[in-house]
Amino acid sequence: MKGKATSFDIAHLAGVSQSTVSRALRNSPLVKAETIAKVQQIARELNYKVDKHASSLRSQQSATLALLLFEDPTTDDSLINPFFLSMLGSITRACARQGYDLLVSFQQLSDDWHADYEDSHKADGIILLGYGDDVDYQPKLQQLDAQGTRYVRWGPLSEAGSGISIGCDNRQGGLAATEHLIALGHRRIAFIGNASNHYPEFFARYQGYVKALMDAGLSIEPALQQDAITTEQAGYDAVAELLDRKVPFDALFAASDLIAIGAMQALKERGLSVPDDVAVVGFDDIPVARFASPPLTTVRQDTKLAGEMLVDSLIRLIRGEELVSLTIPTSLIARRSCGEPSPETP
Repeated sequence: MKGKATSFDIAHLAGVSQSTVSRALRNSPLVKAETIAKVQQIARELNYKVDKHASSLRSQQSATLALLLFEDPTTDDSLINPFFLSMLGSITRACARQGYDLLVSFQQLSDDWHADYEDSHKADGIILLGYGDDVDYQPKLQQLDAQGTRYVRWGPLSEAGSGISIGCDNRQGGLAATEHLIALGHRRIAFIGNASNHYPEFFARYQGYVKALMDAGLSIEPALQQDAITTEQAGYDAVAELLDRKVPFDALFAASDLIAIGAMQALKERGLSVPDDVAVVGFDDIPVARFASPPLTTVRQDTKLAGEMLVDSLIRLIRGEELVSLTIPTSLIARRSCGEPSPETP
């Protein structure tokens, strides 16, 4: 071999990628032991020396943060949950104020998508928005932890202790939504949304719903809970299923605004009026909630504050500060889907 050996030469001889060579040479836990041994043996045979100057340059901060979105099912081609769009604006402005550029992309579900981000030095840290099934997602977070990647996520506080999370008080929000419906005289309140540890934010909202019913002396009826992911179609299908099963209900609390909007369409097509026959409350206060027909009562999450907290927390992590996960309070926004005048004019 002519000239000085490079990591690409090692990659070719070892039959692995250059990024795997980089990780193997620093004994990354993300690389199998036998691969590390093979790469390091080839490096010795080629008399390969790590360029300390280049390594130092690569270790310098890029003054860039990465925002990685989870691809959600949507009715358009964006594959972005509309709730995250307003948060995206807040994150962008917060980065600009702190002197950071923002790199926006989608999360990749390959085994080493996060490691590739680390090795390419595209960003100093990562903000994660969305996660799908939380049980399936936890191993990804554990890999980030093992690699020492600096990241924060919007979502539930992880019982597994993975990383820093910023999230809203979902249980309190579910409690407030259900208490509001009870105060209006409703007694058979359906919950539309998944209620399991696979979807912990929805589950916390369901737990708030259950507490409100118990506090009011109302029974918890499993038949009134119908699974749904956060899409309009899922809300439509869930309510259609309740109606097909002839389950009586006079109100429903949907685990997201998208679910609520689909639910209201199903009620309308079955000849039921919102709110005269069924009152509806959603969760998130996405922009379209004000313009639904009728305007949707919902639980508001403060996306402006959320974006600012995500950026601030990540920058503090990058600086080496000790942090804990944080919860943001919610607020109930009453509109006409519960029979009350809207505070805003759509």
